[in-house]
Amino acid sequence: MKMVLPSSDPHGRDVDVMVGSWRLPGFLTVPSEASALVVFAHGSGSSRFSGRNRQVAQTLNHAGMATLLFDLLQPEEESVRGRAPVFDIELLANRLIDAVEWADETLGNELTSIGLFGASTGAAAALVAAAELGDRIGAVVSRGGRPDLAGAALARVTAPTLLIVGGDDHDVLELNKQARARMKCLSALQIVPGATHLFEEPGTLQQVMTLARDWFETYLTASPM
Repeated sequence: MKMVLPSSDPHGRDVDVMVGSWRLPGFLTVPSEASALVVFAHGSGSSRFSGRNRQVAQTLNHAGMATLLFDLLQPEEESVRGRAPVFDIELLANRLIDAVEWADETLGNELTSIGLFGASTGAAAALVAAAELGDRIGAVVSRGGRPDLAGAALARVTAPTLLIVGGDDHDVLELNKQARARMKCLSALQIVPGATHLFEEPGTLQQVMTLARDWFETYLTASPM
């Protein structure tokens, strides 16, 4: 059965996501009958305004899922010389964990299923967060991600995980294969033919959206048998 979440807003609204002592800007969309929430973790150099992630989020919204996109870092952190925070997977994962806790408090006890969607380095953060949160995370999807950067956390992920990689993104594809071999949870590697790292080729992002929607529908919103 689908549950109606409080503060439903099918068009989305700007929010401040509390992570520790930081208020990070985010965009929350809650369809009128939402059955799950998917929290997005963008990659380096991206933000809540990522056009690709927003298109994925809209697809999930149309399927009855709430979505939260937020900035993992403050502008001053993004501009640090050497960009160390951008590649600090532990830092990013901790902020993602805080965002999930914020969502629990904001949306109330009726929110029963949470998924994580990560792109690029955000995928590693999503997997580390999933390992730490355990059963609280129902599913993970990685788009052109670097799951290898999750390190030892890979073996502790319990949520069903889908790795989506472009067929022409050769180096990242190999890293995804290696990372998946270290995982013990239910997992799948889906290769999108002809796609490079950013899925800019005609029709490739649409395939990502469909794959992500189907995975989350299967492991977040499916009714118990």
